[in-house]
Amino acid sequence: SGMVLGAAQNADALSDRERDVIVSLVQGMSNKEIADHLFISVNTVITHRRNIARKLQIHSPAGLTIYAIINGLVDISSVKL
Repeated sequence: SGMVLGAAQNADALSDRERDVIVSLVQGMSNKEIADHLFISVNTVITHRRNIARKLQIHSPAGLTIYAIINGLVDISSVKL
């Protein structure tokens, strides 16, 4: 949708941590796996996810996956489909 493409300009609005969370999500990790991977608590992962959804106005894993690919956060070969 145009919404996901429109969000492309907001890549700069994300913190490095938020980008890490998106990349982990797109690779198919659960909140717990992301927490372990980034050495943060599950609550912090959930907070990051909420902030990401609010900043980008993208609320589905599929939308975040498209966003991550369009913005070069992940290589399409690393995406868990």
